[in-house]
Amino acid sequence: MARRYDCTDSTDRKTGLREAASAVRRGELVVLPTDTVYGIGADAFSPDAVGDLLEAKGRGRNMPSPVLVGSPNTLHGLVTDFPESAWELVDAFWPGALTLVARHQPSLTWDLGDSRGTVAVRMPLHPVAIELLKEFGPMAVSSANLSGHPAPQDCDAAQEMLGESVAVYLDGGPTPDSVPSSIVDVTGKNPVLLRAGALSAEELRKVVPDMEVAS
Repeated sequence: MARRYDCTDSTDRKTGLREAASAVRRGELVVLPTDTVYGIGADAFSPDAVGDLLEAKGRGRNMPSPVLVGSPNTLHGLVTDFPESAWELVDAFWPGALTLVARHQPSLTWDLGDSRGTVAVRMPLHPVAIELLKEFGPMAVSSANLSGHPAPQDCDAAQEMLGESVAVYLDGGPTPDSVPSSIVDVTGKNPVLLRAGALSAEELRKVVPDMEVAS
């Protein structure tokens, strides 16, 4: 049976974070709040767990799961050929609603889906998410909804859709905004804005003036 913890209560939050980290180590799925919408998370380095995540959402391998991290320093072990412009974006907007698509280290033994050697990575601006990520490490995290349904802004909506496919629900109350993160590809010569979300092209270009916008 799925367990749910009220992270607005300090005691419940401490227990919930411990139980969520244990569940992820066992290869189970958890739901957590972020600064955009609620996410469903799994051990990024467990292909079976990531497969379960995609299955719970009804999502195909053609839409690989992003990875959330608890610190910018984690990037050093995950990505390669990370340009200076990408670090400038990290310095300006992390933690926050910016996802960067980068080339992942070829030595990493993970399977996030059909990612073609890249990973979409973000550090969320939410204390519960950051605590879990610092406790466990990088996690594959996608919006906690069934494919084709709206991404949930509260734990009730996530649990209604995902039910018993998730072991632990961390309820941090309503998320501040339903606007998704902006996505920037940093694998080429110049950064490319793939999706304008919480951060506009104008805001991003204040940091990387040579950023292009995907057509």
